Amino acid sequence: MSTVQSATEQKLDFMKLLVTEMEYQNPLEPLDNQQMAAQLAQFSQLELTEKMNTNLETINETISNMNLGFTGSMIMAELEYARSLLGHTISFYNETYQQSLEGPVQGIRFVDGEPVLQVQVQVSDSKGSVSEQTVQVKLDEIEGIQ
Repeated sequence: MSTVQSATEQKLDFMKLLVTEMEYQNPLEPLDNQQMAAQLAQFSQLELTEKMNTNLETINETISNMNLGFTGSMIMAELEYARSLLGHTISFYNETYQQSLEGPVQGIRFVDGEPVLQVQVQVSDSKGSVSEQTVQVKLDEIEGIQ
């Protein structure tokens, strides 16, 4: 059972209580009009605050949904860009091998929610021998496209 009442329910309860008090009040000691008016004003303010909170919750939910939609759109745009690079040769700097590399984009994977290109490259080591490797390249690491 919920004991929390909305401002409207509280205001109705107050009005019922006020009417009951007025029915049974002592005619020699009537209710204080200023106190009654102040209590009504407080309930009206509470009701307005509750409505404002509801409106803010709706605004926050709408903004949150817009952000999710925007994030989804950005991921789709990045994926489409990554797809457009399939088969193309790209150049980039690779931290692991500490050299600029280039090679054809062979595939796309998702790592931490973003598309990452799989690129076939030829890497030379300090002795001058060359080996073929597949490296992962983020879209923002691309330096050139052929």
